[in-house]
Amino acid sequence: MRFAWIDLREVPARQIQAVVDAAVHARMAGVLSADAKLLGTLPPTVTRILADDGPAPAAAPKKPAGKEAKSTAEADPGNSPSAPGADVLLRTFTTQGELDALAADNRATGAGTPVAGFVDVRDDRTLQLSCAGAMALPYTVIHFADPTKIPLEIVLAAAEPAEGKLVTVVDGLEEASIVFDVLERGSDGILFTPRSADEVFALARLLQATTPQLELSTLTVESIRHVGLGDRVCVDTCSHFEEDEGILVGSYSSGFVLCCSETHPLPYMPTRPFRVNAGALHSYTLGPDNRTNYLSEVGSGTALLAVGADGRTRRVVVGRAKLESRPLLEIRTHAEDGRLVSLTVQDDWHVRVLGPGGKVLNVTELQAGDELLGYLATDKRHVGLPIGEFCKEV
Repeated sequence: MRFAWIDLREVPARQIQAVVDAAVHARMAGVLSADAKLLGTLPPTVTRILADDGPAPAAAPKKPAGKEAKSTAEADPGNSPSAPGADVLLRTFTTQGELDALAADNRATGAGTPVAGFVDVRDDRTLQLSCAGAMALPYTVIHFADPTKIPLEIVLAAAEPAEGKLVTVVDGLEEASIVFDVLERGSDGILFTPRSADEVFALARLLQATTPQLELSTLTVESIRHVGLGDRVCVDTCSHFEEDEGILVGSYSSGFVLCCSETHPLPYMPTRPFRVNAGALHSYTLGPDNRTNYLSEVGSGTALLAVGADGRTRRVVVGRAKLESRPLLEIRTHAEDGRLVSLTVQDDWHVRVLGPGGKVLNVTELQAGDELLGYLATDKRHVGLPIGEFCKEV
């Protein structure tokens, strides 16, 4: 689960208390400071990270062969790292010897406060050092001087089997959102210096931006009819759909049908695994945060939900939407509670919807009694937002 640490070291003095209060209220995972007294005031719900700005001590010289080497901490447990009032001690390391010393401190018998390492990646040597740190330490905090995310990708790949957590320094909320998505896995955590309490709350919203598991319903087809020429929308996303994925589309905001992506073979044309032939331009489609868009509003950069036949969801971004005039077909269904769910799509065999178990169904071959997968919403809508008001759609 991704997390964030708030760095207080460069927050203006007049903003520190407000930022601390916001970090606690927003349940940030940790707060980093060089002020042990300040950290001591924080509740136990927050991980308190004390910054030791000096370099890590070098590892002890190797003992002659045949004798067991011990770090200073291992030789004398009383010298194990200890930082009263802190849960984690953060130390900088710049060499392999310093990293070895930090790792030895964490292994020491009777060790006190866990020791995390900070490394500034500026070249290949420090990049390799950061990879080694990610494998050896409970937390490795990395600042990347290079704005490209290639070095982060390298560390993520190298640290894939590691038990420790990787924390990446970011300079803004936009970079935070990017860092969390690198190589799909992303950094475990970020270290962020906010300019105000508002940025702490904005970061909290970013951390909570996950997509929900939906409870899909079985819909029974009542009727199908040709309704003539109209405008329909093809939604081309920037993602590859799975075979049992599509997007939810419906004529009414209270109910949607799971429209299949073009991941399955078609006659006369290649598959387009990024596309959903979604429906008529008036239709609703469901996006993140329980918000709907008309298909007429969907365009490059719009975020939608890809939905699987088991109800799993993920955020996908639209690269392009195509509006074209085509013959249309109206599909009317009802849910188990009798609720009407309607969908208007292009009247063509290659347009498909999904049935229970992810069964692929061509819309022109549907018959009364066939079962489709859909989603029933309890919210009425105003400009795409849920609202508690009377609204009847027919």
